Amino acid sequence: MKEQKKPAASTVRDMTQGNPLRQILGFALPMLLGIMFQQFYSMVDTVIVGRFLGVEALASVGSTASINFMINGFVIGITAGFAIPVAQRFGAKDYREMRRYVANTAWLSIAFSITMTAVVGALTWKILVWMRTPETIIRGAYHYIFIIFLGIPVVYLYNITASIIRALGDSRTPVYFLIFSSLVNIVLDYITIRWLGLGVSGPAIATVISQAASGVLCLIYMRKKFEILRFEEGEVSLRGDLCLKLCNMGIPMGLQYSITAIGSVILQSAVNTLGMVAVASVAAGNKINLFCACVFDALGGTMATYVGQNVGAGKVDRIIRGVKDATVLGMIYGVAVFVLLLLFGGYLPLLFVDEGETEVIRQAHMYLAANSSCYFLLVIVNVWRFSIQGMGYSAFAILAGVCEMIARALVGFVGVFMFGYPAVCFASPLAWLFADLFLIPAFWHCIGRLRRLFVARTA
Repeated sequence: MKEQKKPAASTVRDMTQGNPLRQILGFALPMLLGIMFQQFYSMVDTVIVGRFLGVEALASVGSTASINFMINGFVIGITAGFAIPVAQRFGAKDYREMRRYVANTAWLSIAFSITMTAVVGALTWKILVWMRTPETIIRGAYHYIFIIFLGIPVVYLYNITASIIRALGDSRTPVYFLIFSSLVNIVLDYITIRWLGLGVSGPAIATVISQAASGVLCLIYMRKKFEILRFEEGEVSLRGDLCLKLCNMGIPMGLQYSITAIGSVILQSAVNTLGMVAVASVAAGNKINLFCACVFDALGGTMATYVGQNVGAGKVDRIIRGVKDATVLGMIYGVAVFVLLLLFGGYLPLLFVDEGETEVIRQAHMYLAANSSCYFLLVIVNVWRFSIQGMGYSAFAILAGVCEMIARALVGFVGVFMFGYPAVCFASPLAWLFADLFLIPAFWHCIGRLRRLFVARTA
């Protein structure tokens, strides 16, 4: 039997050793930088559209945010789920099986990307009509989101390569490529709108091109730098048992995002009935909110890898300590951001609209204040849910997503009708509360199952 290849210390991070908080911070900070740049260039898209094309174009792009999250969120979730068995096999030092999982992840990603692009592209217009997108912005919304959906394969490419690199403990390299693609995106935004006059289609084209660039760079890096990812004979073949396990991990995580997003789609449909000003206000407020929530996203992504590796190493107590440390860290950040947004959030919408758009500015500030006041709930959603996924119990993520969907749907069907725009502002906090009420007992249930599993293995 051939000796298994050992990982190079310079390219991977073993999170089963050392102080958990330091390991989490060391992994999360580079990831945070990448997520911030990702949100930054998304926000620049919106700034350029709002400033150069006007409030109507801003509303066109903003009205697609929920369906964009529903589709691309599925891609992000499923690829993150595919990477969990990779992280677990890495933590267990089983590098041959790890490479087999990587190969089958590639086969599945190709199949899913082709199928999704064809189906979603054909249904895009019908979805926008069903969402009651106002006639004044529906064509602009279609031109933007249809191009974004044509780029589904490159979203798969970047997210699966980045997820595998992070599963091996390297959270820095995907960030570097993401920063590069962010800068490319910003330049292309300006060129396509100001020089080529492509309207709202310009930022969509820029996004697809920049995502393709970051995905290709990740793939090249992965092939050249990771010795333990150099396949040997028989390791790249398609295997039904591995594909089944990957789907059992990935599909629930993807569905968790999509099910959550269904509630957002219903809510956006309700927002659309409030008129273009409300749509633009939510678009501006949500961009700022997503940027502020980058820390929670980074902590969540970190915990999936951290917990996955420690499950492979059989260290349950270390998992619990890491989850507690990450939760406290997120809570402290959430309080600080709430104070800042409450005091200064009224100035941030000026990034997107002129100071004469007073109602858009007022409503966007209201949206920011309501969401940030409940960031303590969002910490648990991200840290505890991703930790459960890292343990391998991805089906629980679907149930958490269902809780969020129910909350947003209630606001969309009932709350907006009764209370108008203020109900929109508290839709996400209510969704986070519903999810937390499920996630907290679910986490401790999964910890108990892990303990029993490890005891049985050693008996």
